[in-house]
Amino acid sequence: MNPRRLPFVLLLVLAACAKQPAPEGNARPNASGSASEAPVDDVLLAWLSAARSLHHEADLAEDANDPKQAITALERLLASKRPRAAPEIDEVLADTHARLGDLRSKEGDFEGATKNVDAGLTLAKQVSYYRGHLLEVRGLVEERRAKALTAKGDTAGAKAAAEAAKKAFEEAVSVNFEFIDKHGEKK
Repeated sequence: MNPRRLPFVLLLVLAACAKQPAPEGNARPNASGSASEAPVDDVLLAWLSAARSLHHEADLAEDANDPKQAITALERLLASKRPRAAPEIDEVLADTHARLGDLRSKEGDFEGATKNVDAGLTLAKQVSYYRGHLLEVRGLVEERRAKALTAKGDTAGAKAAAEAAKKAFEEAVSVNFEFIDKHGEKK
């Protein structure tokens, strides 16, 4: 299995399982940090399947060293019509923004990458895996920006970007540990 898609695959498995009523007290927290109450229907599953297909297209493009085509596939998902409001959709879109931020920053488009991360964070406002991952990607964007600025001889800009990366990574760790503390197994 492609590790870059693991969270997305797990989301689809959880969504399919959500068609069955969860035992009392076992609701899965979503990107907003609350438990999902809405039923998962066939229309939502169809949207999730289409989203997964677009991510697979992006995988193929990345494997062919065509990041621009990967970005195009993922942008199609962001532009797609959503069947309804659903936390599963917000999670997939947050994950897609994180992936786009990663891809764009690898291409040197740091402003575009930052816009994707910021847009994803508007979907994952509460403490969740998705918020933590977006903050991690923000750190990667700034780390790559620092390296690019260093290569251009901009030591002051590189230092500021490196500090921003460090801050984002620290925030990602904090969010993820907070999520684990709230939702992990109680001892």
